[in-house]
Amino acid sequence: MRSSTSLKDSQKLTAARSESTATSAVVETAKKTLADEYILQLKTQNAHWNVEGPMFFSLHKLFEEQYEKLSEYVDRTAEVVRALKSPAPGSFEAFKDLSALQEFSDGKISAESYVGALSQDHTNMAIALKSRLELAEDAEETSCVVLYEDLISFHEKAAWMIRSHNAGTR
Repeated sequence: MRSSTSLKDSQKLTAARSESTATSAVVETAKKTLADEYILQLKTQNAHWNVEGPMFFSLHKLFEEQYEKLSEYVDRTAEVVRALKSPAPGSFEAFKDLSALQEFSDGKISAESYVGALSQDHTNMAIALKSRLELAEDAEETSCVVLYEDLISFHEKAAWMIRSHNAGTR
């Protein structure tokens, strides 16, 4: 009788550790997602402020719409991190350490460079989020699954909308 109880306790402990490890991995990817979204918001706002040229008005408006939407996703992502019982990173240093994205350099950047870089960033985010989605699904972290599905749709559409500005110039 004791050995079956010990076996059951051991199985429960192993399952709990496995669940804890999966949740820990989901938390870490959620923090990376928060950092990526924040850096991309900053980059998009930078482009909104500094874009020049014949496409100024349309890009200025598009970048504004996108950085505002990114701001909502930054907040939503931080709330998911908190719901997973972890503090959300909140400093530029933490975001830079966690994010795979690079900021724009200071100085003059052409509209075409903004379009190319931001389109690529959104495409890369959609790709990264698909693997993060799988991890969240495996861990059965529903809040992350829903967030990642929404983010994937947003980033795929954002990449397409930005890319469309260069369609007639190639």
